[in-house]
Amino acid sequence: MIKVLVVEDDAQLVRALRINLEARKFEVETASEGSKALNLAAAGKPDVIVLDLGLPDIDGIDVITAVRESSRVPILVLSARHTSEEKIRALDAGADDYVTKPFSMDELLARLRAAIRRGEIPAPSKEISMVTTDDFTVDLVAKKVSRGDRRVRLTPTEWHLLEILITNPGRLVSQRKLLLDVWGPTYSEHTNYLRVYMAQLRRKLEADPSHPRYLITEPGMGYRYEG
Repeated sequence: MIKVLVVEDDAQLVRALRINLEARKFEVETASEGSKALNLAAAGKPDVIVLDLGLPDIDGIDVITAVRESSRVPILVLSARHTSEEKIRALDAGADDYVTKPFSMDELLARLRAAIRRGEIPAPSKEISMVTTDDFTVDLVAKKVSRGDRRVRLTPTEWHLLEILITNPGRLVSQRKLLLDVWGPTYSEHTNYLRVYMAQLRRKLEADPSHPRYLITEPGMGYRYEG
């Protein structure tokens, strides 16, 4: 059974989420404070976290950052903060998706399922197990990225994008294919998602993110990995 950790201080919303999730055979844990959420995330090992940013004790962005220090669990933000700046802050901190309140329960559940799928990407075939460049190394079997002796932590979404590109070296992967493979058919036109996440990958992997050596954009078409 898939375990969902719901981090939300609105008791009425928590009740609605619990009813809808349990009706679909999810196991639900809840926390109304960020500190409790971090304890549950560490001890309970949820499969996905649904997180409100406006918590009474710790800002949700700080919760994301703390979780990302030790886990790649998918994080779906659920927030009343509507500005692009807030969304980018959450995605930069390591969130995998962002849903604004008020929201459709059907849309939330669809995005939740997509986040879970991204966290369950199977290991690649043994044909390519390790990719090494002058700046970073990717272990495709262990799903680890490093720069020198330092581990680079990627979110499940960042990992999925990187995996698709580096297992197709030199090939142009279209925007549509990346959006369909990573986010699903609902997001086939959301090219802004790609721009945000590719920028994050470049900041983490490229020596000069503004002039990428490995993760190349083909304007209006897609992206390509050059080894």
